[in-house]
Amino acid sequence: MRGGRLSRRWLLALPVAALLAIGPAAAASADYIRNAEYWLTEYGIRDAWAVTQGQGITIAVIDTGVDPNVPDLKGAVLPGADFSGLGDYRGWAPVGSEDSEHGTLVASMAAGRGTGTNAGLIGAAPAAKILPLSITLGEGAVDSDEQIAAAVRYAVDHGAQVINMSLTRNTLEWPVSWDDAFSYAADHDVVIVAAAGNRGSGTTVVGAPATMPGVLTVAGVDRDGVASFDASSQGITVAIAAPSEELVGAAPGGTYLAWSGTSGAAPIVAGIVALVRAAHPDLDVANVINRIVTTAHDRGDAGYDPYYGYGLIDAAAAVSADVPPVTANPMGSLADWINVYRPTALSPAAIPTPVVVVPQPDPLAAPATGGPAGVLVAPIELLRTVGPGALAVLLFVAGVAGLAVWAIRQAEGTRRGR
Repeated sequence: MRGGRLSRRWLLALPVAALLAIGPAAAASADYIRNAEYWLTEYGIRDAWAVTQGQGITIAVIDTGVDPNVPDLKGAVLPGADFSGLGDYRGWAPVGSEDSEHGTLVASMAAGRGTGTNAGLIGAAPAAKILPLSITLGEGAVDSDEQIAAAVRYAVDHGAQVINMSLTRNTLEWPVSWDDAFSYAADHDVVIVAAAGNRGSGTTVVGAPATMPGVLTVAGVDRDGVASFDASSQGITVAIAAPSEELVGAAPGGTYLAWSGTSGAAPIVAGIVALVRAAHPDLDVANVINRIVTTAHDRGDAGYDPYYGYGLIDAAAAVSADVPPVTANPMGSLADWINVYRPTALSPAAIPTPVVVVPQPDPLAAPATGGPAGVLVAPIELLRTVGPGALAVLLFVAGVAGLAVWAIRQAEGTRRGR
């Protein structure tokens, strides 16, 4: 566990890393990196590029900052802002004592440009722009909740049509300041994409923002499209599933990092949302999200289920299929929730987020192997950083909020748009 406030409340939807150099090795070829991006073909992204690559769309990345000098991100990163008080004022410097590379990895998955034809790391929306908004979780003088509320408003005011949040608050509820900020995004037609978190942490519930009505929450699947045990979570707020295992991203310093987690699944989806917005600029948030979930390929139980949401994302179908319009966001309405649970006549501090957590068996759970019953042990994953002149090994201890063996059920009258 991390020390201080971060271990109690805030986690990135990515494991904690300890870097171990193991000696020199030849750099991986850029073509090898591109070939490793299996999701480009298997999830219809290349086919969607025949229509659009996300031109004219800005994706805000609320994270640990983005390094604009990474070759694969050259020309993609706009001047943004820092809300931590510790980073570059444009959001261009990795911040935080841990996982500072996280924001750059996320940005590359959403809108990486590559380093040439069929070379380097390319994102789901390679013609979109990245608006980097740097924050720290549990560090510095500015409260993390307030950093995020301010970052969401900044993203809206500075032209973002999509906001990616590969992080989780380690509680079901969220602060009142988020009511205002996320409502502001909804009122201005901005799609918010959030990572569901990872079971490997041993925590029991997915945290906000993934629990908030109207948010497009992303769960993770393995290379075969099966719900990931370690690199995903479950719950009735999951909207869609995308790859969260055997991922590769561009990291500061010109290296490529193999990684796993819904931190990587979310920006793939954010990039696909950018493709939909570019192809259908007239659609509002409700209809953009509806195209994503309606065109998904069903997995698990027939219809909606808590492991895959509405199914596996299909970028080509989301961009090109004939989808009837809707009048309501399939992921629910934050405004309606606020009207019921944040009445202005009462003190907001006296009204906790109403959620009931009901234990239930987990069909994804691995058979017992002699360990203590009911205890989830955080796995250690062997991940590789491949870059000029060196091969390094990362030992990742999963440290993100997941929904383990429980499914979230809202109290009576609060189940969202299912």
